[in-house]
Amino acid sequence: MGRYKRINATKRFMEYMFAKGYPVFQFRDIKAPRKNFRPYIYSDDEIRRYFEAVDTYEPSVNKKNRIQIPVLFRIIYCCGTRITETLRIRKYDVDLDAGIIRLSETKNKKQRYVVMSSSLHELMKEYASKTFFLLSDKDYIFTTLKGTAIDADVIRDLHIMFLSQAGIPYLSGGTGPRIHDWRHTFAVNSFRQMIENGHDMYVSLPIISAYMGHDSIAATEKYLRLTESMYPYLEDKFSKTISEIFEEGI
Repeated sequence: MGRYKRINATKRFMEYMFAKGYPVFQFRDIKAPRKNFRPYIYSDDEIRRYFEAVDTYEPSVNKKNRIQIPVLFRIIYCCGTRITETLRIRKYDVDLDAGIIRLSETKNKKQRYVVMSSSLHELMKEYASKTFFLLSDKDYIFTTLKGTAIDADVIRDLHIMFLSQAGIPYLSGGTGPRIHDWRHTFAVNSFRQMIENGHDMYVSLPIISAYMGHDSIAATEKYLRLTESMYPYLEDKFSKTISEIFEEGI
């Protein structure tokens, strides 16, 4: 029995106990995620319009957001990081000389490193020159006026605002485009760039998987399949076709 069926079976038992007069906690049914869910992949033009909105953002309360929000959102997109692990980056996690960020507080509790692009590296150095002298090594680099880590809901609200300003329709109810779709877009664009540059996908797949912090290659394969479906012209550039990779296994 799957996890969601076990949870809902427990719910039915709790309802039975409640009907018998026992003071038990009751909870709602939990639906399993859709297996055919297709993430939203931002187009190149949407990326441009979105970051124009990010870069022209004028905060009304926390003026630091004027310089920290563009850096934060670029890390999420350019490095494919999750929103929560991005908000937990501390000063000592940033290697300004090497252009590398250590992610210590991650979803699967496994530390990993991401490399900043040259443009992001320059932006981070500029941001550090204006803010890092105020921080101890253990302080988070993206903070509220009180010096605490920014809440993820605040970033999600900003994301919805930037979508609107960029003219990208947003569907409520978790349909998105969600901020997590920047991570999906990073993965697809990474595969697209690697394929266009002639990299062997048989070699590149585990590299991307480790970079994104996936627990298994299977979690990364879906992005390779999605890249193939979105950009079929890339098939001719493969040193190993996608079908060969999946037939052989990793």
